[in-house]
Amino acid sequence: MPKKTPNPDAAELLAGSAEARNRRLEDADMLSTEQAAELAGVNRRTVAIWIERGRAIGLSQTKRGYRMPRWQFDQPLWDTLPKLSAAMGTTEGWALLAFIETPLGALDGRTPRQAIEQGEAERVLLLAEHHGES
Repeated sequence: MPKKTPNPDAAELLAGSAEARNRRLEDADMLSTEQAAELAGVNRRTVAIWIERGRAIGLSQTKRGYRMPRWQFDQPLWDTLPKLSAAMGTTEGWALLAFIETPLGALDGRTPRQAIEQGEAERVLLLAEHHGES
């Protein structure tokens, strides 16, 4: 699957910009919960539980349901997401997404997603713990 460039509006997402959130929800890498369930081979209820528990990133939208980034189901992200949620102390999808898609100086300008994909999950988890404390 082709890598998506980091979303330049990630910080704006948490700032509450409805326009930025709506744009992100419509990106090509987003799945409905039904599509995510099919991809993972589970039912929609299981996906909803994953979102509630911070096992998966679910982005709330103005209409019913969630949108979910497809890339989170790829290794090693799939293994890291529950740990990331725990380290940050949140299951809120927009907060998780903004963190994982925002380039960080501590990662030499890479996003946490890129660092995880490059084998640096432990480093990202340490940063997430500090992020969750702030």
